[in-house]
Amino acid sequence: MLSPTEPAPARTSTPQVDFELDAFDADEEMYLDFYRQVAVREDMLVPLAEHHSPDGAHSYYVLFDRSAAYGHPGMPSYVAVHLKRDREKETFDFEQALLPLPAMAQSWLIHRGCPPDAIGLNPELGPPPADEATRALARRLAGDGDHYAMGYSYTSVDPDDMVTVVALRALDEGAPSPFRVVVEEVDTDAWTHTLREGGFDTVGEALQWCDDRLTGQADPLPLVRPAAAATRPAARPKTPAPRPIGRSR
Repeated sequence: MLSPTEPAPARTSTPQVDFELDAFDADEEMYLDFYRQVAVREDMLVPLAEHHSPDGAHSYYVLFDRSAAYGHPGMPSYVAVHLKRDREKETFDFEQALLPLPAMAQSWLIHRGCPPDAIGLNPELGPPPADEATRALARRLAGDGDHYAMGYSYTSVDPDDMVTVVALRALDEGAPSPFRVVVEEVDTDAWTHTLREGGFDTVGEALQWCDDRLTGQADPLPLVRPAAAATRPAARPKTPAPRPIGRSR
């Protein structure tokens, strides 16, 4: 993954995305949707991963949006795009989602038909994982992302504390630690990144930890309770349901 504020140091040029739509058309509403949601910032999108089906009908992209750092504070930096082409009619359709972590973009695409082993991130772009715990959590997020709904995320581009926090809710009401926080931290000196996860019993506790982390006052993340220790929580007042991971057109 790329840092929100600078390109990967190992490259002298940044790859550009090509949606390969020159030979395709769409109705006016579809074309305008694609332009407004994706193509308007095409020159700022860096392809971290992409896969095209052998028949050319489907393309899947994990894109880093370099313009996100200059938009609304805290906005996600990654865009997942699924293009669907009808070669006989020469038309296309698409879905897209803004997401705070590359693994979440991979998950979104995998659950729209992309082969899991075909959407690996380009290792030459961005800081590599610092340890096996980071790699393991990224794999789990990519594979199990449909088990959770995202309620909140914030990406800080402060070069002295480059961090993304994401609050998730397990869709299985009986899951241990039903509310999770995933935090990604970039070490700009070592040029590596870490992913860590914590478990919470309530949405309020999860969001408070996120706020505390962003102000540098957070305690260590609490461990996720193992499944064997999980018990169905007592009934409590309902909280507004967070939106599902990502948003489609």
